Amino acid sequence: MSTPNLSPTLQLAIDLIAQPSVTPDDCDCQALMIERLAAIGFKAEKLRFGEVDNFWARRGDAGPVLAFAGHTDVVPTGPVERWQYPPFEPKIENGMLCGRGAADMKGSLAAMVTACERFVAQHPDHQGSIAFLITSDEEGPSINGTIKVVQHLEARNEKITWCIVGEPSSSTTVGDVVKNGRRGSLGAKLKVKGIQGHVAYPQLARNPIHQVAPVLDALARAHWDNGNEFFPPTSFQISNINGGTGATNVIPGEVDVVFNFRFSTEQTAESLKQKTQTMLDEFGLEYDIVWTLFGQPFLTGRGDLVNATVDAIKSVTGTDTELSTSGGTSDGRFIAPTGAQVVELGPVNATIHQLNERIKAADLDILSSIYETILRNLLAK
Repeated sequence: MSTPNLSPTLQLAIDLIAQPSVTPDDCDCQALMIERLAAIGFKAEKLRFGEVDNFWARRGDAGPVLAFAGHTDVVPTGPVERWQYPPFEPKIENGMLCGRGAADMKGSLAAMVTACERFVAQHPDHQGSIAFLITSDEEGPSINGTIKVVQHLEARNEKITWCIVGEPSSSTTVGDVVKNGRRGSLGAKLKVKGIQGHVAYPQLARNPIHQVAPVLDALARAHWDNGNEFFPPTSFQISNINGGTGATNVIPGEVDVVFNFRFSTEQTAESLKQKTQTMLDEFGLEYDIVWTLFGQPFLTGRGDLVNATVDAIKSVTGTDTELSTSGGTSDGRFIAPTGAQVVELGPVNATIHQLNERIKAADLDILSSIYETILRNLLAK
């Protein structure tokens, strides 16, 4: 889809959405971005780890470094026949841009590129450096994507000062919500062991489901913390319980439980593990547990980046933005531990991962203007 009536931001978004880049495939999205960035003086470094394409592009050699971070991969479409329009044939109808990735997050990528194009044209000798950290592994396991690029940069002591992640943060209008942190995510797979037997002779067996039930109730009722100014209290949620042979007359020999903590900066992964395992031991269970830390909590308080972002949104939209740490995880969790200030700012997230994903087409030009204003606030001489 190409028409001279579209803005550069919308046209680039359409070109990106047209690439069927279901994770971890990038198709040609990164090539499109690199071509545009190279034309305005960025030096791009392609970084492929495993089956994942990534790139780091930078304009300038000095600090501070303002990096735009994002991903070209999208989640699977689901049943294509249930989409109003083919998911990788973007269409604008009634002011809405429709297609997989419109909100999450090819629209943001387009807005970032065009914001930089305008800013560099006006400020070719800007302060510091502008950079892009782009992966095709955010919607997947996130093993060979942003985390590997960050490790690559850290190995040569190349630091990001400020980072804008283009995740769809907005709730109702562009810029009404900015994520200035995220909760940590700690998962566990618990296997409680019993003794299989006949239900008519429970004295000869040990039912692990009966044993684990009161522990799970205690964990669900436990008060972990009160949260703080920026984070809600830590939450514990059970997502899966599996046990039994399928027969009605057999006491199972084991039960598997999967649960997750979303935790604030009031907790650490180690403190949650310790308290949980103490409770399991108090109930006398025979068990194995495997923990997976998906991400540490991070927070960027008021400072250069948050202030520049809040001011830019106010200047472009007139909105007083809300700072929030709600939602799931993002690749910001890999960048913040390096010392970078990190915010997430992108389109309205009402239809992300859904059938018929769409956003207001006009919102992308607004978002691009906000990004450009942030650039000006931080790097214009």
